[in-house]
Amino acid sequence: MEYRTLGRSGAAVSAFALGTMTFGAEADEPTSHALLDDYAAAGGNFLDTADVYSRGTSEEIIGRWLAANPERRDQMVIATKGRFPMGEGPNDLGTSRRHLRTALDASLRRLGVDHVDLYQMHAWDPHTPIEETLRFLDDAVSAGKIGYYGFSNFLGWQITKAAYEAKAHGWAAPVTLQPQYSLLVRGIESEIVPAALDAGLGLLPWSPLGGGWLSGKYQRDTQPTGATRLGENPQRGMEAWGPRNAREKTWEVIEAVASVAGEHGVSSAQVALRWVADQPAVTSVILGARTREQLADNLKAADLQLSAEQSAELTKVSEPELDIYPYGGRAIEQRSRKIEGGR
Repeated sequence: MEYRTLGRSGAAVSAFALGTMTFGAEADEPTSHALLDDYAAAGGNFLDTADVYSRGTSEEIIGRWLAANPERRDQMVIATKGRFPMGEGPNDLGTSRRHLRTALDASLRRLGVDHVDLYQMHAWDPHTPIEETLRFLDDAVSAGKIGYYGFSNFLGWQITKAAYEAKAHGWAAPVTLQPQYSLLVRGIESEIVPAALDAGLGLLPWSPLGGGWLSGKYQRDTQPTGATRLGENPQRGMEAWGPRNAREKTWEVIEAVASVAGEHGVSSAQVALRWVADQPAVTSVILGARTREQLADNLKAADLQLSAEQSAELTKVSEPELDIYPYGGRAIEQRSRKIEGGR
């Protein structure tokens, strides 16, 4: 297993993290514990969860596994998140000091720990001044309740504002950003990746397989059925069947991934995961397996090496469609220049 620093910090984490959104939902507790066992045995040391995953059940399942495995507990880097509703009251959500205090304490209780290594704001809160959020996080670092903090689903300007507000006040700096990122979803490259690089944040991509699309398990114009995420719910979130199936580019990317996978004799999932892991600023790719077989296959991406030509091919076929301005070719030229002068 390859290890990388957690953004601009000294903490070392495996290049592939175990995402636990499936725990308590698509994976029952025995299966979840088996996934944790397999992940740890493979050298993985980075667990990602959130309070809203199965309404706290994911954290509880992890907590019971940590308690039963004290020899592994101290080796794991544990990350959780707060922001989304855990109740019906007006203060049961958001990134206010009021909510985060209770949310963090509740997460610590469910996990059975006195601190988490990484506490992430699950999304931007338009009603809470970012200074209030950052001051709470700085206090939590000073109190030893969290080691580091980061963001999830932030836009470029939100990242920059938060990072520079923290710097201006002398507060602890953020270290990570958790965005959606895959060969099918590359919109973050225009603004969000540059903002993360500028702020020194390591990326923790979620949905690196595009909700299962890049594993190659779906067929063109054949709506999925059975025990898959889209088979159970074809309208599921941003990876809904109808819109993606209708895009020709979806199938061009899937076919290109399958072609590279055939050249290596590996699964399409491994190729898609390796491509994401190799992108600028990426610290750890979040694996969201629901079965031990899926996890075992995904973890093999750690040993895969794509050639420069294969990586370039995948990058080209998945190139996002951008407006002429401000992200098109001529607009990019306006923001760059040759050091030797001239056009």
